[in-house]
Amino acid sequence: MKLEKRDYDAIVVGSGPNGLAAAILMQQNGLSVLLLEGKSLVGGGMRSAELTLPGYLHDVCSAVHPLAAASPFFETLPLAQHGLEYLYPEIAAAHPFDDGTAAILTKSVVETARLLGADEKAYLKLLGPVVKNWPQMAPDILAPLHFPKHPLAMARFGLDALTPATFLSKRFRTQAAKGLLAGMAAHAIQPLSNIATSAIALVLMSQGHLKGWPVPKGGSMQIGTALASYFTSIGGKIVTDYYVESLNQLPSAHTVLFDVTPKQLLKIAGHKFSSVYKWQLERYRYGMGVFKVDWALDAPIPFKAESARQAGTVHLGNTLEEIAYGEQQIWHGKHSEKPYVLLAQQSLLDPSRAPEGKHTGWAYCHVPNGSERDMTGIIERQVERFAPGFKDTILARHTFNTAQFEEYNPNYIGGDINGGVIDIGQLFTRPVLRWSPYKTSAKGLYICSSSTPPGGGVHGMCGYHAAKKALSDIFNIKVNSL
Repeated sequence: MKLEKRDYDAIVVGSGPNGLAAAILMQQNGLSVLLLEGKSLVGGGMRSAELTLPGYLHDVCSAVHPLAAASPFFETLPLAQHGLEYLYPEIAAAHPFDDGTAAILTKSVVETARLLGADEKAYLKLLGPVVKNWPQMAPDILAPLHFPKHPLAMARFGLDALTPATFLSKRFRTQAAKGLLAGMAAHAIQPLSNIATSAIALVLMSQGHLKGWPVPKGGSMQIGTALASYFTSIGGKIVTDYYVESLNQLPSAHTVLFDVTPKQLLKIAGHKFSSVYKWQLERYRYGMGVFKVDWALDAPIPFKAESARQAGTVHLGNTLEEIAYGEQQIWHGKHSEKPYVLLAQQSLLDPSRAPEGKHTGWAYCHVPNGSERDMTGIIERQVERFAPGFKDTILARHTFNTAQFEEYNPNYIGGDINGGVIDIGQLFTRPVLRWSPYKTSAKGLYICSSSTPPGGGVHGMCGYHAAKKALSDIFNIKVNSL
């Protein structure tokens, strides 16, 4: 389609959570903003669809949203007035074991610790300070590298967060506590022996205690829909079905922010960049991919552990050692026969996801980047391992391999849903080593995707910080800190 001929103050390319956040902040500050989306619906990874059977609503990518509920920027927006409602399970996450038991993450840090038995004190010592200090630390943690406002709290958090999960686990004695930590750390999508894999575990566990791990009523698409509704209500303009491959496709604007990863940014605007900046972008590294299965189910998943039947999210992988071994294999280009599986049970909380009495299941495992192997059978065997009889409940299934994920969302290069690996080599240099990670070498062009700090997750903070930088650079508008 053709765009109307007019000038804009700012254009944002891509309507994932970061693109929407960037567009909203700029529109809030009195600019005329155009948001362009290549697909027919906004949202990026926040979309839902009837992938299996009529009446069964599945989240295409993101499913459970502790970081969206905890986002310092999203918290400032009246999203409930635009239709967003979060549903919270009593048990945020469960980690079942072969013996039929499970470690669980509940709203209460004290209860979670107590259920870990011999590791009660160790858990409270590790998570207690993070939970207590999170409100002060959140704007610093979910931001680019800078001197923190609360240096002592951040220093204590950083010492634990930068530790490999396999090393941090040595603070615990029980299989339950070690497994619970491993399941959380595996969200990092890299070997648990890597530096800083404890960071995501500490953040996710603390959010489970502070707010919980919610699912949006009506599907993950409701987050994108609410953000878009608020954006247009304050005067923003959205154009969908407009896939940008060149700067020549864009109307005139003072600044353009790209919710894309380095690979697409190079294709769109590489000719505008300095040789050094271009060289750095070309060396940006993508991480492991994912293989995903959605199920239409005749009944709830029959986990052996009762707590797993009540959890919104279930981490399948048994012991820390088994999970660590599997993630290490995948990192080195192999497929695990017993992979870590991240599973969500949205229909337990949201009856609108399936016909009455029926349910949905959502799960993925990690695979080598660009893998074409069908992991359906392996994933289903892992679920059956902890939930005997699961296969008998399957009415229909839908799968996504890494290529299909990238086709669905071009930001998922080789199936990498994190916008690039967040290991120590890129933790402080996403996407390149620069004073500002959001500002490119071309005046007026910025990158605001999950390839920038603080990285992947539905929180919008990459977009917020990129827009804040552009507002200051181009329009001399200073935004107060959150």
